[in-house]
Amino acid sequence: MNHIGIRKLGYLNRFAMVVGTIFLASGCAVQTPQVTPKEAPPSIDAQKTAQKAVVEQAPSTPTLKRKIALGRITNETSYGQSLLRDQQGDPLGKQVTDLMSKALTETGSFLVFERPDINRIEAEGRFVDSKLNLIGVDALIVGSLSEFGRKTVGETGFASQSKKQVAFAKVDIRVVDVKTGHVFFATSGAGEASTETASTFGFGSQAAYDGTLNDAAIRQAVSDAVSRVSTELIASPWRTYLLKMEAKRVFIGGGKSQGIKPGMIFVVRTQGEEIKSPQTGAIITLPGQNVAKVRVEALFGDNELNEGAVATVVSGSLEGYTPAQLVVFYGGNVQ
Repeated sequence: MNHIGIRKLGYLNRFAMVVGTIFLASGCAVQTPQVTPKEAPPSIDAQKTAQKAVVEQAPSTPTLKRKIALGRITNETSYGQSLLRDQQGDPLGKQVTDLMSKALTETGSFLVFERPDINRIEAEGRFVDSKLNLIGVDALIVGSLSEFGRKTVGETGFASQSKKQVAFAKVDIRVVDVKTGHVFFATSGAGEASTETASTFGFGSQAAYDGTLNDAAIRQAVSDAVSRVSTELIASPWRTYLLKMEAKRVFIGGGKSQGIKPGMIFVVRTQGEEIKSPQTGAIITLPGQNVAKVRVEALFGDNELNEGAVATVVSGSLEGYTPAQLVVFYGGNVQ
């Protein structure tokens, strides 16, 4: 090979080395960080903060804690209907029920009672020779996982590509009055979770199928639905009942965990007469009459189910009435 050929070969080698260096540098420079799941806004933490803010927006006002129970929460999608179904029923429906029970309890706005596994609780009671003392509830929540799915989307460009795994879930629930069977509130909750990967010239993050996205999407949907239920039910007026009446004091249900404090004033009202409506066939309670005001002097009890308050009459009179004839409503603080 002559001198000129050797010189050209040297130029070509150096050119190839430069191109290779640029290729490697560009490939390494665009590597993405470690894959992390992404939640669709608002996040679960944000929803819990909002729920807590609703409860605490008026610290001096008692928190109405309705007694609720979870009924049928089923999986009505095609997902998990064969291989993932166990001998005891619906595993995905049970997951939604457990998540909803946890979310309702964490709001601090409800007394949540067990219903789906009531047979197991009764069996345990028989084992220890203890009779289960069931407490009636104000409302029953029923519903289903109505939508669930996954998809993979991506983009491909010059020497680069990205892939995104997305899981979506939707929960539909109804709140039923246990006395009439009337569905007085219905709502839905939706959730989405995703994981994204990207690479350039074959360099970058890689991710296989991520099953945790399913759980994250369902959890998000449940939290969204519970937030809507909490907003609706918390708006109801707070009320309680007289437990016992004495000459100089009365005992009312509800205590510290429901936001009752010494010095609060409550209005005592007669139970309204119940009349069957010719129009709807339903029982309608007529408005009662205010007969007295009582002031809370002290609290007693150590948990949500046995708490109460001791109060004295500050105006009006309770003479001639029995506790069963009266209802107690919150009426404001002492001025």
